[in-house]
Amino acid sequence: MARKDGDGSWRFLGLLPLFDPPREDSAQTITAGQRMGIDIKMVTGDHLAIAKQVSTLLHLGQNIVPAEALSTDVRTAQTQAEQADGFAQVFPEHKFAIVKALQARNHIVGMTGDGVNDAPALKQADVGIAVSGATDAARAAADLVLTAPGLTVIVDAVEEARRIFARMNSYAIYRIAETIRVLLFMSLSILVFNFYPVTAVMIVMIALLNDFPIMMIAYDNAPTAPQPVRWDMTRVLIISILLGVLGVVASFSLFWIAETYLHLPVGVIRTLIFLKLLVAGHLTIFLTRNTGAIWQRPWPSWSFFNVTIATKVIGTFAAVYGWLIPPIGWGYALLVWAYALVWFLINSGAKIIAYRALDAYRKSSTR
Repeated sequence: MARKDGDGSWRFLGLLPLFDPPREDSAQTITAGQRMGIDIKMVTGDHLAIAKQVSTLLHLGQNIVPAEALSTDVRTAQTQAEQADGFAQVFPEHKFAIVKALQARNHIVGMTGDGVNDAPALKQADVGIAVSGATDAARAAADLVLTAPGLTVIVDAVEEARRIFARMNSYAIYRIAETIRVLLFMSLSILVFNFYPVTAVMIVMIALLNDFPIMMIAYDNAPTAPQPVRWDMTRVLIISILLGVLGVVASFSLFWIAETYLHLPVGVIRTLIFLKLLVAGHLTIFLTRNTGAIWQRPWPSWSFFNVTIATKVIGTFAAVYGWLIPPIGWGYALLVWAYALVWFLINSGAKIIAYRALDAYRKSSTR
């Protein structure tokens, strides 16, 4: 601050400091994101000294690179973008280049911004996020527009996204395993034994009763991965094939027991197989919820658990009392339930061993 004296000369009065601190919840939000495996970088047009001060307040680190220090060499710039804690004195073209450099290293990049100068980077990012109060240009370029102040909602969104991914992964494993379990068993029964294991009515009933637990997967309690996740289709297929093949073995074993030892009529055998496919199939959903034992948390939601059990009970009553299918009575129905539960424990142990083997192989291959 200065004042002009009567003789026309300026007289220094003092300094007026300006302080634009981060939001109170910013440091906590950044820490939460870092615990989830998200690498957070600050990109600002402010001076390097200001950027380092703000970075200290947010616990982001002091490796702040000024824009003029960015290399013109593509590979070097990519390395700088990965290793830096933040960037200072940047212009719109620098923000755009930083996003592209990180994407070139196979990173999924999210970018937040509020001004016109952020629009190019927001458009280029995998997820462009316009914060509350952003300009129309930033909103138009972004994929997401935040209406509430702060960035806490981003961490909440990441947590929910990882729960959704866990549900999708569970559904994919279950659907592939169930397809193998039913179609492979039916095909081999017809081709090898010239025996139709289930009737058309039974197939329709299985399909209808399967739909309800599948829909309730969306309301199940799902684990939140501590680190970023990606689709691993090799892992999904291995677990699905394992569970599917074990299901086929269990179905043929039941068919062999019913025909060879119990000497049951064809209609009753078909109803036994129908009930086994239904009960064992729905129990498989509980196996696909996690990679460990079935009692590990998070436990199933009540809505998911109740609907899954209810459909099995309906199928059991249909088999016992012969709703559109030959009846088998409570004795054979309870036998099928016990048989399915035994194989459920066998499948659970096989799943755990398979996941551990896959994890061990992954660790050995990354060394």
